[in-house]
Amino acid sequence: MSDSRTVLTHFKPWLPLGAAALAAALILSAQTDKETVGSASRVAPAALDAEMHGNILGKVNAGKGISVVWVEASPGKTFPKPDKSFAVAQKALRFVPHVMAVPTGATVDFMNGDNVQHNIFWPAVSGNKKLGHTLGTWPKGQTRMFQFTTPGIVPLLCNVHPEMSAYIIVTPTPYLAETDDSGSFKISDVPDGSYTVTAWHEGYKTQSKPAVVASDVKVDFTLTK
Repeated sequence: MSDSRTVLTHFKPWLPLGAAALAAALILSAQTDKETVGSASRVAPAALDAEMHGNILGKVNAGKGISVVWVEASPGKTFPKPDKSFAVAQKALRFVPHVMAVPTGATVDFMNGDNVQHNIFWPAVSGNKKLGHTLGTWPKGQTRMFQFTTPGIVPLLCNVHPEMSAYIIVTPTPYLAETDDSGSFKISDVPDGSYTVTAWHEGYKTQSKPAVVASDVKVDFTLTK
C-alpha cells in the first residue's frame, strides 16, 4: 500500500484513480517519443552523408586483345596507395600478361621464368622520355620490383630479346577495367558524379567520353588507328 500511495501523490489529489493512470501513461509515451526523435536526429546526418555509388558499363570496339578503360582524375580527389599486388612474368620469351592495368602508386613484381637472362626497360611513359627507366638484366627465378607513381602508357621491352613487348597502363584513379575478349567492361563502385572516361587499345588512338554516374551508366567506345 505504501508504494501505491507514493505513486498517486505525484498527481492531483482530486483526479480519479483511472484518470491518474491515464496521465502517467501519457507522460511515459511523451518521454519515449522525445528520446526516439532525439536518437533519429543524431543518426540522420550520417545517413545523409552516405556516398552513393554506381557502375560504368560498356564496350570497346577495337582490334583483337584486351582494351583498358579508366576514370580520369577529378580536381581535389586523392586516393590511398593500392594494397593489391601486381605481377608480370617473362615466360617462353613473352611478357605475361601482354597488357595489364594498374592504378597510380601500384608496385609491380617482374619475374624471370625462363632459362635465359632477361632485361626490362621502357623508353618513355606516354611519350615522355624523361620517365624512361631500365630495371636491368637478371637470371631465371629472380624478381625485381618497381612502383609506378606517374599515370600513363608504359611500353615494356627487353633489350636481350627485341621481339618481346608488353604494356602496363598506369591509370590516374583506382576506377579501371580490362575488357574481356568481346570488348565488354565494367567499372564497379564509382561514386556518383560527373567524370571523363578514357579507353585505350594497343595500336589505336585513345578516346575519352563524359559520363554522369547515378546508379549504372553505359559508355561505348569505337577506337580508330
